[in-house]
Amino acid sequence: MSEQQGDQAFRNPSSHGRWEELTYAGALSFLRRRYTRDIAHAHVVVSGVPYDSAVTYRPGCRLGPRAIRAASVQLAELRAFPWGFDPFETLAVVDAGDCMVDPHHPETVVETIEAHAARILAAGAKPLTFGGDHFVAYPLLRAQARKHGPIALVQFDAHCDTWADDGRAMDHGTMFARAVAEGVIDTARSTQVGLRTYNPVDAGFEILTAPWVHRNGIQAAIDLVRERAGDAPVYLSFDIDGLDPAFAPGTGTPVAGGLATWQALEFVRGLGGMNHVGMDLVEVSPPYDHAEITAIAAATVAHDWLCVLAADAGGVTQPMGRL
Repeated sequence: MSEQQGDQAFRNPSSHGRWEELTYAGALSFLRRRYTRDIAHAHVVVSGVPYDSAVTYRPGCRLGPRAIRAASVQLAELRAFPWGFDPFETLAVVDAGDCMVDPHHPETVVETIEAHAARILAAGAKPLTFGGDHFVAYPLLRAQARKHGPIALVQFDAHCDTWADDGRAMDHGTMFARAVAEGVIDTARSTQVGLRTYNPVDAGFEILTAPWVHRNGIQAAIDLVRERAGDAPVYLSFDIDGLDPAFAPGTGTPVAGGLATWQALEFVRGLGGMNHVGMDLVEVSPPYDHAEITAIAAATVAHDWLCVLAADAGGVTQPMGRL
């Protein structure tokens, strides 16, 4: 192993390609991507928003970005399954570290996160953001809507997050109701997948409950999401509690009866060719995880979304076996 290899997060001058690393050592950026705040030529900017003061049950997802980065090490060393390519030959992806959120001044949180996302969008890059609790999606979506207009939200979740909102609460269960009221989300183009908690108000979303997906299959869910979104700007907000607690115990509000990890990965892999503008992955709470299975699932979902972008951008696939 050459001295020129290893610690590419700090030492690699390029945002393309990748070096050989020890999976159990080295700097833990997401997928070993270059750590930098110079995002002028990046296609995708990874960052964390370690904020969890809006939770309603178990805390700890402020530690989520760190855990997802650590869980990505094996994905960083292998060609992407099932595509068979290196997505970083096509995509320039950097890790810009974490957004500096001040939990002691909650009145600044929305503005801080929105400005963080706006800087990434102004550079022409797509943000891939790790929470934190799901409230962080609200300011991220506000930044997206300022650039693209109303967003087609694809929400993977156990909860609707559209319960009654007073316009001021820092609550990870009401923020999408606020986003809808503000015109940030185009509900006629938006879909919620995996829900299994009850709300008599649907807020205008198409709702594909977890039992519906179990009965009808992932492909049916993909087809409905794609048809509803059309050519609108699509933002994927992936709450890890959309997975069943058997596959993602490390989360703050686990709900039985959810989707399996393989279903989630098939779902994300089926979203190619859409007008993707960004993604967040939230609610990974390492204190409640076991053997990193939640963080590994989260890292893989985010990795596969990057591969979808790479395939759309012309990445040459070389699949193996029967897919």
